Amino acid sequence: MAGEVPSTTGIRPGKPCRNNNALSERGVTLIETMLAGSILITVVIGVMPVFILGAQTTEQQGDIATRTTEYAQDKMESLLKLDFNDAATDTTVFPPNAAGGSGLGGTMVANSSVGAVPPAAAVASYVDYLDSNGNLLTSSTGAYYTRQWSISTDSTATLKTITVVVNSLQAAGVKGLAPSAVLVSIKSSGL
Repeated sequence: MAGEVPSTTGIRPGKPCRNNNALSERGVTLIETMLAGSILITVVIGVMPVFILGAQTTEQQGDIATRTTEYAQDKMESLLKLDFNDAATDTTVFPPNAAGGSGLGGTMVANSSVGAVPPAAAVASYVDYLDSNGNLLTSSTGAYYTRQWSISTDSTATLKTITVVVNSLQAAGVKGLAPSAVLVSIKSSGL
């Protein structure tokens, strides 16, 4: 039987040999778990200041932005309560005084305006200043917010466009751009 190929019929394949390396790869050792955990903790501790700064900035900016909107709305409501041709009410104080101010600019000719909004310089009787709690101040000293407004008429002088801008003057320690709010409303003469 020279040159014959032996038959494999009846031979059962044997179980594969397990060596010691195969046994050690069945799970994770306590040392490996502790090493992975320490690496994860190191990375988290390294990145945590970024998350803390982001959360603080978002909270501070959100609070200031909300206040600028609230203060702009307060001023707009105060101005909209005035008579269309009011020229005397002082709206730079709260509650507004019946005299000593410019009101809504009085009787204005067509296509004219009074007051100014940023970036223009503040115009007396069309600006007021607030501290960090929203209390009115008598000057810009110590101001945390500034409110400026302008009033302009249309070509028929029967509509007045009132624009109120509130800017935060940002206190030290607050990151990011200073929030501001702009509100625009139209008041009709009723004609």
